[in-house]
Amino acid sequence: MGRLDNRVVVITGSGDGIGYGIARRFAAEGATLLITDIDAAAADRVGNELRDDFGAETRSMRVDVSVKDEVLNMVSAAVDGWGRLDVLINNAWGGGELGRVEIKTDQLMNDAMHVGLFGPLWAMQAAFRVMRDQRYGRVVNLCSLNGVNAHMGTLEYNCAKEALRTLSRTAAREWAPYGIVVNVICPGAKTASARRVEKMMPDLIRNAEAANPMGRMGDPEADIAPVALFLSTEDARYLTGNTLYVDGGSHINGASWVPDLPETG
Repeated sequence: MGRLDNRVVVITGSGDGIGYGIARRFAAEGATLLITDIDAAAADRVGNELRDDFGAETRSMRVDVSVKDEVLNMVSAAVDGWGRLDVLINNAWGGGELGRVEIKTDQLMNDAMHVGLFGPLWAMQAAFRVMRDQRYGRVVNLCSLNGVNAHMGTLEYNCAKEALRTLSRTAAREWAPYGIVVNVICPGAKTASARRVEKMMPDLIRNAEAANPMGRMGDPEADIAPVALFLSTEDARYLTGNTLYVDGGSHINGASWVPDLPETG
């Protein structure tokens, strides 16, 4: 018996990185999974992999979480296909640009908020109706130390993730009477985004790893996914509105993150 047997799970951005690591761990624990990603081929590939590796029941679909209709269709697909929705993992992120506050554009900020805040909000609102009627639900939102520590260069990301943390705490307060718990993970992991930054600024990632008490960035499947699993099970029934820093201790003194950003004239 797996810890997620008979549980229906939706994971956004599960074609790579943390979402992919969570999907693999959940499949190993018996979850029924809707794999979603803006990259349809990646979603299909992961869905097939989970069926082959774990015998998991999966479906996959392309979802752009910045588009409300696509988010609502995602939740409907899970409920129409399996008759319930037990766990929602809001993980998707759409990238960004390193740069100082004064050069961030309205469009960049708007895009970030749609992906990082509105997408999860729409998914949570749609999932709420199902979870309320079930009297059971688990929502896990992936946020970031970038926002908590106000890291330089990533204003749009910081704002979106801190707004999502506030949304999570408010929903946790309002939805607790229905058996729905909402929690946040701030991870420190070698994701696709971290790999892109590493190519541009290798010293930045090396310094961040050196400042980590454990001396490394986490592995999405081995380090981050087990905590998401705990938050998605009956074991987390009395834990809501919390932020768990799954980062090897980086949050204790603040992760070192000082990119070389040229000043504007």
